Amino acid sequence: MIKPLHDAWTTLAPRPDDRHGPLPPLLIGLTLVTGLVDAFSYLVLGHVFVANMTGNVVFMAFALAGAKGFSLSASALALLAFAAGAALGGRLANRFAAHRGRLLLAVAVAEGVLVLASYACSAVAADSGRGWARYLLIVLLGLAMGAQNGVVRKLAVPDLTTTVLTLTITGAAADSRVAGGTDGKVGRRLLSAVTMFLGAYAGALLALHVSAALPLLVCGVVLAAEAAALSRHTRSDAPWTLPT
Repeated sequence: MIKPLHDAWTTLAPRPDDRHGPLPPLLIGLTLVTGLVDAFSYLVLGHVFVANMTGNVVFMAFALAGAKGFSLSASALALLAFAAGAALGGRLANRFAAHRGRLLLAVAVAEGVLVLASYACSAVAADSGRGWARYLLIVLLGLAMGAQNGVVRKLAVPDLTTTVLTLTITGAAADSRVAGGTDGKVGRRLLSAVTMFLGAYAGALLALHVSAALPLLVCGVVLAAEAAALSRHTRSDAPWTLPT
């Protein structure tokens, strides 16, 4: 039990000589954003994800089969927006390839702008889950989450994808002592899963019981905090800033 707790702690508070520097806790922050955003998209925009593309592929199949509550056009648009965002993330990755801190800062700023634009749209719309507002929100948030994924993939910090938990949970179970492994990084993996759960839980509470748009404002605050933290490292030449 001590080792998983140690893994989780060193993810949130990495040692000064950690190969990935301050990136792990910042990626945990992005995992929280993912939970908040997908809670908003599923509950407010109507059975569509903007970060979990596996879900959208399944939802498209449900819609084609005639299941109620699923929209082929909404899920397809989310896929296209996410892909465009991932391409944007790829361009940022090439632009800032030599410095991982600047790369994460660039996407945090871009994502923050898109998320806050989404908050403004949701706040002024009569009904965020219908008409033009719904589709505009899907595009804005899909772009934001696609860009995040494109950059996180390039950063290549082990076990911190910020969106895809299937392999994370598989790794935690397959590498556990029960499976004959050494519990390698199980604490980090479980921390990632718990963080997304907490983000989704908080997003659902806010959207259902306070204000539909509020999860997006919280995301904007988290991203602004991430950008502020990263701005201190833009001139750093520490080993963690170098590409893997």
